[in-house]
Amino acid sequence: MKTISIIIFLSIIGVCSESLFLPAISSTIYAAEESGSRNFMNTEIQVMSKYKLGSGDRIEISVFDEAELSIVTLLGDTGIINYPFLGELKLTGITVKQVAEKITKGLKGPYLVNPSVQVSVVEYRPFFIDGEVNDPGGYPYQPGLNISKAVALAGGFTERASKTSIYITRASDKKVKKIKVSLNDPIYPGDILDIEESFF
Repeated sequence: MKTISIIIFLSIIGVCSESLFLPAISSTIYAAEESGSRNFMNTEIQVMSKYKLGSGDRIEISVFDEAELSIVTLLGDTGIINYPFLGELKLTGITVKQVAEKITKGLKGPYLVNPSVQVSVVEYRPFFIDGEVNDPGGYPYQPGLNISKAVALAGGFTERASKTSIYITRASDKKVKKIKVSLNDPIYPGDILDIEESFF
């Protein structure tokens, strides 16, 4: 009888211990995943804050209380727009913050006493994906996009695709670089993603 009681007692302890231990593991995993996601987003925000405008970006320029100076425009191949009062402005190769500063400087004095200018990207230039995907081509860029999501947008990998031989051609500071990436790496506007064929 004592033996049976001991066995039942140990079983109850085991169940209780398991129920207490599993949430602790789950919490740890969730915290790690949340931390990883937060780090990815923080990096994304830092990179995009330094993002330099290029051909294909659609931007919105807003001047507080000045409707005729607030426009939405697409940057063409030259990167030049015609802006009211200021004429032609070349906006590619600089950040939205620098665009706002340029327009503020141009409007201040002759036209407005203290202009409040805000500039934002309403639609980024597309990225391109070539190679071993089912539907290669250009796709609209979405903030937070990584290689895995980009491949999904392009219809997924073909049967011949290599999931380790993936390269991005990226223009940065007038330099074009081809870098090897993994499925969790981020992708940015204007990137050209190439999925190579597997040899196995």
